[in-house]
Amino acid sequence: MMLEMCRRPLEKCFGGGDGEDGLLWHMDLKPHSSGDYSIAVVQANSALEDQGQVFTSPYATYIGVYDGHGGPEASRFITNRLFPFLHKFSIEQGGLSEDVIRKAFDATEEEFLDLVKASWPVRPHIASVGSCCLVGVISNGVLYVANLGDSRAVLGRRASEGQAVVAERLSTDHNVAVEEVRKEVKDLHPDDAHIVVYTRGVWRIKGIIQVSRSIGDVYLKKPEFNRDPLFHHFGIPVPLKRPVMTAEPSILVRKLQPQDMFLIFATDGLWEHLSDEAAVKIVSKNSRVGIAKRLVRAAIEEAARKRELRYEDIKRIEKGVRRHFHDDFTVIVIFLDHSQVSPNASLTDPSLFNCTSVPVDIFSMNGDEADVSLHTIP
Repeated sequence: MMLEMCRRPLEKCFGGGDGEDGLLWHMDLKPHSSGDYSIAVVQANSALEDQGQVFTSPYATYIGVYDGHGGPEASRFITNRLFPFLHKFSIEQGGLSEDVIRKAFDATEEEFLDLVKASWPVRPHIASVGSCCLVGVISNGVLYVANLGDSRAVLGRRASEGQAVVAERLSTDHNVAVEEVRKEVKDLHPDDAHIVVYTRGVWRIKGIIQVSRSIGDVYLKKPEFNRDPLFHHFGIPVPLKRPVMTAEPSILVRKLQPQDMFLIFATDGLWEHLSDEAAVKIVSKNSRVGIAKRLVRAAIEEAARKRELRYEDIKRIEKGVRRHFHDDFTVIVIFLDHSQVSPNASLTDPSLFNCTSVPVDIFSMNGDEADVSLHTIP
């Protein structure tokens, strides 16, 4: 019953469009069990590769942002599978835990591998599709953050002295641009002098990909796919002896404190243009209503400034071409207040359960194109 609300028609799960920027979608403000939340996404690619979702109930809030690459299939798949697995395993094991989270990530990865195997003969390209995956769960006053890739969760908390709000990063960037990550990858492959290569202005694993952990990217995890002649017509053959990426999440568990004010979950497109501190300052200095949209606009304005353009110029550029100026990015801001649900509330009351997902493509309501329903969990 928990995720049944996400099976509603697409238009009921979606928020509103934005009249000013035809590629910007946002949902200004909705309640969760311990505060409010706001979502925004901007599309730059021809097909939106980002996805994001929030599921709220009286006893937990689930947050997910998924930054796809190589195509939208993996991020859409995670949207359908990960939350149900988290709920299923938490029921089986008597509550949420790091082990539950790891099992849910593993199950999502394995099901996507099954999809790749089934689709392989007619869609070899799907072996090269993957997605970063950042998830947060708030339950019983405890925050869990799990991450694959370089999407990021940042906490805004009041400093112990004075009223200043400071930024605290809660996730680990699994990107070989980070020296520690490069060292980690190299240490795992001591016999491969070219495991990490500097090419086209950035560090990349095998000269191909920047992130070291993901859901999908099967051809970089399963050498048999990489060696199959069928894939060579669609991908870049890379000699692999063993996997060069993993789906092992970094997990943080933190008891929420009174000074913890809000959380920002966003794909790397936002962080490419805004620092943790800049994003936290914007949230702390402005109204809650539409705050995720405000962060998106601030990042686009910075992307435009770097190219000596204005936001007005950027928003007139069509999807696909717009990717030359900035990436897709998804932002979810979660405000942390005292519990707003009555202790006498019925846990079977449907009004206490809600799912919000971003569109699979901005303003696309094509049910044949988009399957964003989540499996019902008993």
